[in-house]
Amino acid sequence: MVIVLVFLAIIAIYIWSVYNKLATMKVRIVASIQEIGNQLKRQAQLIPELAAIFKGAARQEKAVYKMLTEARKTILEAIKTGNEKAIESSQEFLQEAMKQVKLIVESNPQMQAIGTLSSLTENVRDTVDKVMYARRTLIDLSADYNIMLVTFPSSLVAKLFGFKEAEGLKTPLSGEFLEVSEEETKTPKLELEE
Repeated sequence: MVIVLVFLAIIAIYIWSVYNKLATMKVRIVASIQEIGNQLKRQAQLIPELAAIFKGAARQEKAVYKMLTEARKTILEAIKTGNEKAIESSQEFLQEAMKQVKLIVESNPQMQAIGTLSSLTENVRDTVDKVMYARRTLIDLSADYNIMLVTFPSSLVAKLFGFKEAEGLKTPLSGEFLEVSEEETKTPKLELEE
């Protein structure tokens, strides 16, 4: 009788620990999604400041101002829709805009002297990195959580308490981006002009 009670206690403790782990992971997945939104909002707040500096200090660079305005618009749309493709697209667009900003700043000594500009560009760059980190965290948490849902014996506890698969980042499972062409496998050759 004592052996049966000990066995049942071990099973109960196991179920309890797996349930708590799954519940904790589910909460962390939601927190990770919220962090992505938090960083996107931070970007949307920083970009107008950056655009204002460019507008005032580099009126000739209207293309960059327009690009920054468009980047903010795509980020706000991504926040509003919550669409993963829109989020990814807005990040790519912002990264491209930041490359243009950097090129202009580097080629314009007057703009390099503006400390606020340097600080803002660093903050925007930092935020882009944080979004990428939060997305990576979401992917990892979702994978760990989903592994527990399909592996034995934790899958039994998950089914018992109705835990469902976490979607994580929605990404197509087919397409050109998953394929590597023969040309892409070749070592790049650099030719430096003398």
